[in-house]
Amino acid sequence: MPQAVLRKRQRQDYAFHQDYRTRWSDNDMYDHMNNSIYSFLFDSIINAYLIEHCGLHPPTSKQYPIVVSSSCNFFGSVAYPTVLDLGMRVTKLGKTSVTYEVGVFEQGHDDVRAVGGFTHVYVDRDTNRPSLSGMSDSAREGLSKILRIESSKL
Repeated sequence: MPQAVLRKRQRQDYAFHQDYRTRWSDNDMYDHMNNSIYSFLFDSIINAYLIEHCGLHPPTSKQYPIVVSSSCNFFGSVAYPTVLDLGMRVTKLGKTSVTYEVGVFEQGHDDVRAVGGFTHVYVDRDTNRPSLSGMSDSAREGLSKILRIESSKL
């Protein structure tokens, strides 16, 4: 997705939201949130959704998702102390894979601070390989609820 499109993201573009109160330890020596924290935030909101809406139980589920790709585009900095509004949606849903997009907004500000996400591949616990039958019905059903496909402007 072009950065110009991502930069225009708004809260209502996302189907699932979660707040995050920044911590002192999130800041780096440049007095803004360290880049590694963004991956932590993406992982947190995505797994919260999977557990709450897709039936994932990480220690025992027969299938579980593994990250095969991650990205983040930065448009503005945030720093402790603040509260962030994380928005999440699914942008692509395949047979065994799913791509998530997460928008990071600072409460009290309308402009998106960062947009990033992960691509997961669902694997069978026993083989650690993608399932021949695809992801579970409960995962697909939950992920379908937040699927947002944008039309291409060619």
